[in-house]
Amino acid sequence: MEKAPTLYKYLDINGAKSLLYYGRLKFTNSTQFDDPFDCHPSLIDCSNVPADRCFGWPPHLIEELEANRYERFRDTAWICCLSKINDSPSMWSNYANHHDGVCIGFSREALNNSFHGWEGRMMYSDIEVVYRDITDKPNSFDNPDSITYQMSTKDKSWEYEQEVRLFIMDPSPRIMMLLPGQNDKDGPIDWKAVRAFPYVKDESFESIYLGTKVAQRDKEQIIKLAKARNPNIKVYQMKMNNNIVRLVAEPIE
Repeated sequence: MEKAPTLYKYLDINGAKSLLYYGRLKFTNSTQFDDPFDCHPSLIDCSNVPADRCFGWPPHLIEELEANRYERFRDTAWICCLSKINDSPSMWSNYANHHDGVCIGFSREALNNSFHGWEGRMMYSDIEVVYRDITDKPNSFDNPDSITYQMSTKDKSWEYEQEVRLFIMDPSPRIMMLLPGQNDKDGPIDWKAVRAFPYVKDESFESIYLGTKVAQRDKEQIIKLAKARNPNIKVYQMKMNNNIVRLVAEPIE
């Protein structure tokens, strides 16, 4: 199946202004997602330990060590969640402040070419999420792609998101930044609660879609920032089409 050439990020107004001004895309540790099952080690079955993997050790110890491998992977993965669609009412409501936000379209090719490896120990290109009825878990010991399964599997109830993910493993401290309001006045900040913000190339910014409820002042600021980031960016206004009961994008000259 051919990959979608454009990937989309739904944002509230402040998030969109920040992204367009600084040119940095936010990555979140995989333990911090709303869905508690997301990337969870329990998605993989480590209980069927083959005898030839024990090397004289009891099977329960090998099972624990194998499960810890998936736990460590989850702890060290920072993820940016994008979508293959720009007209989902649910996505606009959930991630763009009830249509008062923005959806930014990124050139998939230019976005993948933005990262050079210094951002962290390892960088994964986009991986499409697979939505499953999670019943039969893959066996860790006979499935070479079990890590990919762990990091890209979600329950079918999330299918409307049509998600594509970018990964940074162990991001470099130089791209780690506190969120507004985060501070250490109450003690050390959990490293996993800090976000990673790597730069992306200006040509990655391909298009921008303004929500149906965006205020005029915000609209003007967003367009100005978008054009400053990439003069060739395409700007659209999302509107309700009552005849087909869906959102449509109309270009703004």
